[in-house]
Amino acid sequence: MTPNDDSSPATPAWQPKPRQRVMTDAQVEEFFRALSAIEPEPKGELNFTNPYTLLVAVALSAQATDIGVNKATGPLFARVSTPQNMLDLGETALIEHIKSIGLYKTKAKNVMAAAQILVERFDGQVPHERAALETLPGVGRKTANVVLNMAFGQTTIAVDTHLFRVANRTGMAAGKTPLAVELKLEQRVPAHYGLHAHHWLILHGRYICKARSPECWRCPVAHVCLFKDKTQPKGR
Repeated sequence: MTPNDDSSPATPAWQPKPRQRVMTDAQVEEFFRALSAIEPEPKGELNFTNPYTLLVAVALSAQATDIGVNKATGPLFARVSTPQNMLDLGETALIEHIKSIGLYKTKAKNVMAAAQILVERFDGQVPHERAALETLPGVGRKTANVVLNMAFGQTTIAVDTHLFRVANRTGMAAGKTPLAVELKLEQRVPAHYGLHAHHWLILHGRYICKARSPECWRCPVAHVCLFKDKTQPKGR
């Protein structure tokens, strides 16, 4: 893991099939219409109190579950809400808070280094630009996109393993890398769904369009999904 790598492998294990069919624009529109009808304003599952605590939470969530991160950051964010608070807390105390999270020692070093940079270069504020965010240790493109979207309302798309799978499997935006999928989705997602698009896709992949056992029989967008091997409930 490099200092600015926050996420999944550059080429995830699940790969699109050659000559995969592609959703039409009308199907993409219907896909998001159906999901928005069920959950008009989807939310991320990480707990945070402001842009800085969101940045910390997302950085800690790499290769960890949101539930596990929330358990650790609850007590942490009761004490820390700014980069200066984090520096005052110190790395040793931070480690005690996050030692239940994978790679906690590396993450603690990155969080402390990022806090120092935010204080020294950004007046203690989380920047609104992706390039500036990516200068922070432990912050890669995915983390930057999450922060820009959730903290600042920008229509960015953070491609995690769930979103990568859904975009490829459904035929919405096939690509061999997270960046390729992100750039294609930027072209394909209707503008009026842009703010919430990545949350709909991530949550859909996490709870319905699962990696090994997609639950197609209860999928609200199965009628536009181009996945050929749709599943049935067990026993049918």
